[in-house]
Amino acid sequence: MAAILRALVLPLLIQGCFCSVGQTGCMKWTPKGDHVCCEACSAGHRLVQECGPSPKDLCTPCEAGTFTVNPKEYRCTRCTQCVGAQVYVKECTATTDTKCGCKEGLTCGDDRCSFCYKKCDKGYEPQKRDCRPCPEGTFNDQSHQMCKPWSTKCPNPNQMIVAKGNALMDIKCVNVSVAPVITTKQSDPTEEAWPLVLSVITSVVLMAFSIIIIIILVAKKIFQKRKEKGIKPITMTQIITTPTDEPMTDNPRTLIAIECSFHEAQQEQGSSSESLYSKDSSSQLIA
Repeated sequence: MAAILRALVLPLLIQGCFCSVGQTGCMKWTPKGDHVCCEACSAGHRLVQECGPSPKDLCTPCEAGTFTVNPKEYRCTRCTQCVGAQVYVKECTATTDTKCGCKEGLTCGDDRCSFCYKKCDKGYEPQKRDCRPCPEGTFNDQSHQMCKPWSTKCPNPNQMIVAKGNALMDIKCVNVSVAPVITTKQSDPTEEAWPLVLSVITSVVLMAFSIIIIIILVAKKIFQKRKEKGIKPITMTQIITTPTDEPMTDNPRTLIAIECSFHEAQQEQGSSSESLYSKDSSSQLIA
């Protein structure tokens, strides 16, 4: 009876049938003489020995705080610890490692999030665990992404560029039919000339006012001089000789100064009697 059972089971083992012993032990094995050899441990288990009489004794579960992803690994890997700026996103299990994240405002520095650094805003790009502005000719419209160069032309042939790009956005294009028409206000020549005209008029008025003031001052000066000439008398001194008791040939003559007053033309044209009287007086003195 035993020989019959062995004959039925042995061919299945030789063909490499997969046998399961639940969640523990070896998950896949092949017979090797009186023993079996494990090809893959169950999830979360590590290999104890490759071959043995019993599949469940070939693998053992990972210890707490460790995990494995290799079904034929002799050692389990220690779970990652989230430290510093890292936060726990998912706890470690026997089959998966810990998943870490970063605090608000920070981002993971690699795929495993082994370190954190500042999260770059739009218009910036990451560089050596820091952020730098997008260089000229590039833009970034997403958070913590690399800057991209501006487009050199619009995506559609019926569009035209109306604005170049900046650090936050690419070039701006619009359809040719609806392109905004930019009109410039033409300046009025009259408005431009008006300040010049006003300046000339002001200068002329000031000049005329100055000339009038000068004329008034000169006229006043001349009038004052003429007035002073009309009031001040003009005096002349006449030198005459008077005879003495001695002969003229022997004695010098005595000089007598007579002050004569001369007046304006109106006074000089006075009565003839006054003129004659003056002459007679002079004759008497001479005689």
